[in-house]
Amino acid sequence: MAGISAALTLQANKKSFLIFGSAELSDKISKAEKIHNYPGFSDVSGKELVSALKSQLLDANIAVVEEKVTGVYALKEKFTLLTDTGKQYEARTVILATGVESIRLIEGEEAFSGRGVSYCATCDGFLYKGKTIAVVCTSKRLEHEIGYLADFAEKVYLIPMYKNVEIERDNIIKIQKMPKSIAGGLRVNRLIFSTTPMEGIPAELPVDGVFMLRESVSPAVLVGGLNVVDGHVQVDRNMATNLVGCYAAGDCTGRPYQYAKAAGEGNMAAHSVSAYLK
Repeated sequence: MAGISAALTLQANKKSFLIFGSAELSDKISKAEKIHNYPGFSDVSGKELVSALKSQLLDANIAVVEEKVTGVYALKEKFTLLTDTGKQYEARTVILATGVESIRLIEGEEAFSGRGVSYCATCDGFLYKGKTIAVVCTSKRLEHEIGYLADFAEKVYLIPMYKNVEIERDNIIKIQKMPKSIAGGLRVNRLIFSTTPMEGIPAELPVDGVFMLRESVSPAVLVGGLNVVDGHVQVDRNMATNLVGCYAAGDCTGRPYQYAKAAGEGNMAAHSVSAYLK
């Protein structure tokens, strides 16, 4: 919601922008049975609201770029963005509207990001050719990325956080238990479980890398140097973060997790970006 609001405002302000995400916009909204507190709608269902948002974007000729941003890097006067397709984009400003991830980071995950912990199969999969990796996957829609990794790695320990896992490969071993932590030295070298996860698998599992395949990447991992407290991006009244030119809006900035709040913050962030670009 925050991203859509920001995009509409940026277009009204005649700014050039890209909005990254899913063409389906938001699973969170579409799954809502009834929404009572969004202005202009009375007891609308989530699917109805998503349909209205899609129509609004279509009428405005705003297309969603269906790529997952896996890294945002603040340079001197611009930002470089990397996506799961291997593409690279540059922008003078960035608005983070990532929502909140319901699954918490694993202990050691943030510390080893870029040192054996990766969030992009197509970006880093080739680095693990002939090696042993672990893959924590939270969505069935990302199974194609597991298959991509299995093409490179000698052995893949798959830890699925969803039901009805369909992918089957000779080099994939499924573990139905969430790991406790990621550990190592200069780089990741083991995945640790609180107890033995299954017969024949030790509690400390030697691995060369860990892939965290989620629908979205947490802001703390996504943007280096970003000020994040208790999982929420810290912003001021103008939705500005501690990084010049970087703004945030919506659930990622904290409670309340409500659509009206997200829409307002997205609008404010877009106005702040427009003022900054002047």
